Amino acid sequence: MHAIRRSDNATRPRRILILAGAVLATILGVAGAQAASPTEHLNPQIIVSHHHWYQVGTASWYGKFFQGRATASGVPYDENQLTCAHRTLPLGSVLRVTNLENNRSVVVTVNDRGPVPESRVIDLSHAAANALGFSDRGLAPVKVELIGPSSEMAQLLMPAGLEQPR
Repeated sequence: MHAIRRSDNATRPRRILILAGAVLATILGVAGAQAASPTEHLNPQIIVSHHHWYQVGTASWYGKFFQGRATASGVPYDENQLTCAHRTLPLGSVLRVTNLENNRSVVVTVNDRGPVPESRVIDLSHAAANALGFSDRGLAPVKVELIGPSSEMAQLLMPAGLEQPR
């Protein structure tokens, strides 16, 4: 019996060393894999930084003369809708426009190209200009912020079943 105890005690230190070696190898293996390719273990959405697009300049509005005419998006212009014309943003983009004189804001959708005068950054519908408080003057200093593409924001702003009649 003494021989059985001796052999059991003799292998016990080896088991601990084998276990410690396996743990160390695992730790070093994981650390080595991360050091070799750190981006594979990170979420790419965290790495990509999103820039907040905005533009500051003069806004104008257009109304009755264009009522019912086709816009660049193909939808007839309606001066009573919250829409706008922008030179470069994709049609359907959703923007927040803030009047810098009175801090009023409105959310509009890009459905046309313009404005024609190069000194202006955006052309708003009469309803949007009225909401911003400058429909009586025609021009106002504004900040234009890109909120998002229409497919994402349209559902947040106007849930299904609550659409306005055309």
